[in-house]
Formats: sequence, structure tokens, C-alpha cells
Amino acid sequence: MHAAQNTPDSLTFDEVRDLASSDMQAVDLLIRDSLKSDVQLVSQVSEYIVTSGGKRLRPLIVLLAARALGYQGNLHVNAAAIIEFIHTATLLHDDVVDDSDRRRGRDTANTVFGNQASVLVGDFLYSRAFQMMVGIGEMPIMQILADATNTIAAGEVMQLMNVHDPDVDEDGYLQVIYRKTARLFEAGAQIAAVLANRDASDVPAMIAYGRHLGCAFQLVDDALDYDASPDELGKNLGDDLAEGKPTLPLIYAMQHGSEENRELIRKAIESDGIDFLEQIQRIVESTGALEYTASRAQQAADSAIEALSNIPQSAHKDAMVAVAEFAVKRRS
Repeated sequence: MHAAQNTPDSLTFDEVRDLASSDMQAVDLLIRDSLKSDVQLVSQVSEYIVTSGGKRLRPLIVLLAARALGYQGNLHVNAAAIIEFIHTATLLHDDVVDDSDRRRGRDTANTVFGNQASVLVGDFLYSRAFQMMVGIGEMPIMQILADATNTIAAGEVMQLMNVHDPDVDEDGYLQVIYRKTARLFEAGAQIAAVLANRDASDVPAMIAYGRHLGCAFQLVDDALDYDASPDELGKNLGDDLAEGKPTLPLIYAMQHGSEENRELIRKAIESDGIDFLEQIQRIVESTGALEYTASRAQQAADSAIEALSNIPQSAHKDAMVAVAEFAVKRRS
């Protein structure tokens, strides 16, 4: 998949992580402390999924945004941990719904511990997140996170309704990725602005940044499902196709392919068509669907960066720009 190139002044992702390292260490400590339970299985499953890798982009956004807005307290650490718990809970539930067996390059929790344990521990993490929200003691933050969690759940239901439906259009697809993915990015950045309490214009700016960043991230993720090796992807190539999910590469390929191509893609979506993966990869490539998806991701990343235009210049703002650039050029 073609993606944007680094500008000469861009920070690397390692440099971004270094900038936020002390805050992220505090988040990691809080996460580990909050996972403690007198129920052994809860601790085992929680530890397995939370420590299973990943770049922790969602909590990272909270930390960077708070510092970019001049926040000097420590509640952004709590907020970042809450965002990670909500995200982790959705992963546990998603992998059961999707019957997934790989995530981030290793077995999913439901493969290791079973579906029942994954669902119930996901519930534990959701409820722990809400306990931590109460601990922050800021009603606006509780409102943001409660609304975001509800939107994410609705987005998952929307995606379930779209499974095996080859008539989903681009607008319908974009609604799903906003709700199930971008909404949590948005909430994290919004919370940072609320905590900083610097300027009223910061809140819509951070909302826009998070929303567009999350959309860019998911667009790239959906394209990688047809354009990466399993090791690069961290899951099985073609998982979306196997689950009957009509993502943007397939939607675009159906619109711009031949009648024969359209019928093959429709059949694959309707019937968990992993057997058609190689043929569909060729169709997706020949119709320019990957390039189109990459261009939409780039537009979203550019919009995220533009949303920061009135935020004062700082190393943390530069890091937020770099994260948006990373979202569209990542390979995993």
C-alpha cells in the first residue's frame, strides 16, 4: 500500500515514545496496579491482553495532547489508562464476536482462555474503567467516556449488521469506523483538552484531531488486510474477508471492477470467502482500491494535522503531527 513519506523534520515514532516515556511509564504502572484482582482468572486474562504488545496509540494521544496544551497535573495518566482499558475490553469482545485466533502476532485471549473468560474479563475491564472515571471526579470527563463507550458498542452492532452485506456503501462503512474506532481516539484527545482547560477552541480542535486520526488508522488497517504479510499484520491476512466484512477496499473494487469481479466479491462477502482471497487481492490491486483507500487515509491524517494549526508550537504538538503521519505509513 502506498503511503505518505516522512518530511525531513518529522519525529520518528521512537522519538515520540521517548518524549512521552515518563508519562507512559506512569500509565503502565497504573494499569498493572488496576488489574489486580482476588479472582486469579481475571488477573491472568487481563495481564495477557494488556501486555500483548501494540503501540498504545490511544493512551499516547491523551498524554501528548494534554502536554501540548500545557497541562501540568497528573490526571491525564488516569485518563490514558482508562482509554486503554476501554480499548482492551473491546478487543476481548471483538475477538469473540469475530472468532479471531490471532492478534498482534500471537494467539488471542479467547483462543488461550476460552470465549466465556474473554467476555467476562472484558466486562471486568469496562467496569474497572468506570471505577477509575469516578476516581478522577470530573463529571465532564465521565460524560465524554460514557458517551464514547456507548457509541463504540453501537458501532460494533452496526458492523455486525453489515457483515455478509455486499451492498454496504462507503458512507455506511465510514459511519462504522467512526463509531467503533475513531470515537475512542476522539474521546482521548477531547479529555486532554478538558483537563488542560486552556482555551474553549481547544476542545473542538482536539475532537477533530482524534476523529480524523482514528479514521486514518482504521482505513490503513483495512487496506493492510489485503496488502501485508501475516507477520507484518499481526493477524491472519484476509481476516476481514473471512468474516464477511465489506471494508473500503472491497467497496471500491466492486464499484470500479468488471461485472465478473463484482460478482466474485459479492459472493465472497456473502459466504466468508477466504478461499477467494488471492483472486480478490488481485482485483483490489488492479482496480486501484488500495491506492484509493490510502488516499482517503492520507486525507484524514492531513485533516488531523490541520486541526492542530492553532495549538501553540511545542515538541508535544510535533509529536501529535508525527503520530498522524505514522498512522498512514505504518506496516502494522
